Amino acid sequence: MESVFRNATIVLPDEVVTGSVRVADGMIAAIDSGASQLGEDLGGDLLIPGLVELHTDHLENHYRPRPGVYWNPLGALQAHDVQIAGSGITTVFDAVRIGSDPDMPGMGDHVQVLVDAIATGMADGRLRAEHMIHLRCELPSHDVVDDFERFCGLPLVKLASVMDHTPGQRQFQTVSKYRQYYQNRLRLSEAEMDAYIEERHAEQATYSARHRRAIIRRGLEAGIAFASHDDATDAHVAESVADGVSIAEFPTTMIAAEHSHQAGLAVLMGAPNVVRGGSHSGNIAAVDLAREGCLDVLSSDYVPGALIQAAFQLPALTGNVTLPEAIRMVSSTPAKAAHLDDRGEIVVGKRADLVRVRLHGDMPVIKSVWRAGQRVS
Repeated sequence: MESVFRNATIVLPDEVVTGSVRVADGMIAAIDSGASQLGEDLGGDLLIPGLVELHTDHLENHYRPRPGVYWNPLGALQAHDVQIAGSGITTVFDAVRIGSDPDMPGMGDHVQVLVDAIATGMADGRLRAEHMIHLRCELPSHDVVDDFERFCGLPLVKLASVMDHTPGQRQFQTVSKYRQYYQNRLRLSEAEMDAYIEERHAEQATYSARHRRAIIRRGLEAGIAFASHDDATDAHVAESVADGVSIAEFPTTMIAAEHSHQAGLAVLMGAPNVVRGGSHSGNIAAVDLAREGCLDVLSSDYVPGALIQAAFQLPALTGNVTLPEAIRMVSSTPAKAAHLDDRGEIVVGKRADLVRVRLHGDMPVIKSVWRAGQRVS
């Protein structure tokens, strides 16, 4: 099958040109500048690569829309997929948490349900975007290594992150911040919260370091790409480099972000952080990292539509990031960090994942989305 998109404003890896893109058998076959009389007329709209999303918790939100309410997993996946594709995301890593979690009893059973749903949805062709699996590994959990071993050999598992949400470090650099975030959420008294925090510290001392070693060793053997999570110090970054991690997810300090970037890790921050003008948890602002030249990847995190919105906002917000550079942060750079070299840019020979975008003021509006040359939204 062959198609041509003409009269397009094409965002290439390093420049923006006017011209046409020819697609054959799901691949980009040619890029021509200038006018063309053949193909679908995009009327000057932007044509950008399909977005690559490395970390979204959004599937869990559809599966558990309210505390104690669990939706049909395939129904949840389909609703999630519609929103993902409609947001211009053609490759998505659905994040699922592994390791026991007091906030979600029976976590392992829920993970199995979601993993099975993703595998079914991809196998029977019902999904618009291509879905892969991102295992979020909570290192202090006593059973996280067993859960990782259970899932890491599955074909769709391509990415894992090592996390430690123990109070007083990383995301929650003070115990008071942790208490403020969780006490009302967990509905605990002061004494109960004290005991809860003490238990979290005891779990970390017992499990965290050895679980990290075991998971990274096993995951690298399986060919999985790794992300660190909430690095805050030089020591955290050095540990990530030594472990062979390729992505620094949500560093919480400028020092950690700068040193991760300098070490060759892809520094990932949340697109909602850009759109909102800062972190919802009070950590470093993504725009500040972009201004310093050490922001590499954006993730929609908890709002799928934030990914494309942030990419188009960054040039104006920073003054030093061009549109091609911003688009790379949501397409080719995350693809390469996850070991996907066949997509993420409008280049001859790459997969024809494409998004037609029209600007209304400074707001990008997605008009059409193609995955491997097939219209999906």
